[in-house]
Amino acid sequence: MQRSGTSSVGQFFKDHGIRWAGWPADRDNNWSRSVHEGDLEAVFNSPDFENADGFEDSPWFMPGLFKILYHRFPGSKFILLTRDPDKWFQSMLSHSGGNITGRHKVHAGGYRRESEYFNLLDSGELDGLDPLPDSNKVTEKDREKMTLRGWDEHYKELYQLHTREVRDFFGRNNPDALFCGSLDDPDKWLKIGEFLGINVEATYDAHTNKSKR
Repeated sequence: MQRSGTSSVGQFFKDHGIRWAGWPADRDNNWSRSVHEGDLEAVFNSPDFENADGFEDSPWFMPGLFKILYHRFPGSKFILLTRDPDKWFQSMLSHSGGNITGRHKVHAGGYRRESEYFNLLDSGELDGLDPLPDSNKVTEKDREKMTLRGWDEHYKELYQLHTREVRDFFGRNNPDALFCGSLDDPDKWLKIGEFLGINVEATYDAHTNKSKR
């Protein structure tokens, strides 16, 4: 899930010679929108996808996508880093100033807020064009249409449900294909290296995008 060490995993890939794709590739190719629309082939056929061996951040945490990837790409390995739900939600708040992350429509689909999104659409408060939040076309008022504030329990429940679903799926299908660890584990990079068959120095650390307080 986002805000669970995804960028740090990307840095780990980069530092250990793994061709990787993260948020910039999603942004440049509209991967999240394609996944939301069910057009997975648009993702899999894009050069940024074909030229990478490791992936992190969006859209890979979107509901149920890991199951499709597991069957579509046999032999792939999956990394699930978890953290305390309260700390995770606080990181979400810090990252976006209390507003949602990503496009309204895609975020609503990923975090089960579709009814609210369609109500805003029907009332005219959103126009449905759904540009990126950092686009010049989006005003501060637009950013505040869907807020994270007051949705603590909803998001934390979904966060924990995602973890349970992933662990259950791989536990039943292929436990060896999943590494599940804590973001707070100081030995996580050594363990991930062992999982991927990569030699990692004992002193190695990767920590990017740490929320400013």
